[in-house]
Amino acid sequence: MKTEILTLLREADGYVSGQELCEKFGVSRTAVWKAINQLKEAGYEIEAVQNKGYRLVSVPDILSESELQSVRKTRWIGEKIAFFDVVDSTNTRAKQLAEEGAPNGTYVIAERQDAGKGRRGRGFDSPAGQGIWMTLVLKPEIDPNHTSMITLVTALAVSKAITDMTGRPAGIKWPNDIIMSGKKVCGILTEMSAQFDYVNHVVVGIGINVQNKSFPKDIESVATSLFIETKEHYHRAELVERIWEAFEHYYEIFLQTEDLSGLVNEYNSHLVNMHQQVKVLDPKEPFEGKAMGITPKGELIVDTWESRKLVSTGEVSVRGIYGYV
Repeated sequence: MKTEILTLLREADGYVSGQELCEKFGVSRTAVWKAINQLKEAGYEIEAVQNKGYRLVSVPDILSESELQSVRKTRWIGEKIAFFDVVDSTNTRAKQLAEEGAPNGTYVIAERQDAGKGRRGRGFDSPAGQGIWMTLVLKPEIDPNHTSMITLVTALAVSKAITDMTGRPAGIKWPNDIIMSGKKVCGILTEMSAQFDYVNHVVVGIGINVQNKSFPKDIESVATSLFIETKEHYHRAELVERIWEAFEHYYEIFLQTEDLSGLVNEYNSHLVNMHQQVKVLDPKEPFEGKAMGITPKGELIVDTWESRKLVSTGEVSVRGIYGYV
């Protein structure tokens, strides 16, 4: 009931009477009072006025299941939310839930990870209260060879959500890092379980630096946060919702063709590598060239002095010639 009351208070223009809450949820005044007090203890500022009722004054920056459900407007993502104060890795937990039968659109989110996962098995620092650490469970009926493109779809959704929320450009460093002012603000890690011709599930992990005021010396030259970029604090649950709304939109376009043909132009408009000199760190033969956008399959087009090459995701890293991007 706490979640339902919070949702109702959020949607109301003014006060909601205690009697209205009792009648709507079929509970006693005491039960409503207890739920209101639980919300106050969680940090919600709720004004109570005799003969008027309750009014939501301010909302804390917390990631609880009640908070996330109360801002939810998505159609199918988040019907089930698994929230943890602390988790080893949201990707690891999401894979467990997927194997246990969690439905498509379930997502795992945590205040803190103590064994976060980055690309190529690297650790990922995930402090409490600072960022968004979450993983979406997908069960698409698509060719397993096409799942790598979901990473690019996710990058596009995160890029749009951050840009819309902050008013600052958040570009994509191919294939899936989100960049602000030449530094990384978000990483994405997609993992798949599949048979030869069938996808069991895909988990899409997203880690975003939101409130961080500084970073350790070893990464401060390449890492940033929304706060560092704008000097403003952001309500993380609202950003989570914006990301999932954007993802639903882009993902459904992707599913129509199982490629990025409907998203190439928009992706390229967010691509910070676009028309930039890049170094492709191919273990077989590194090379340099100018990035010219992506193909409908999500490959990066790189023009070298001798030929045009297509770079596939997962095989190589791409770096800027004159810095991180």
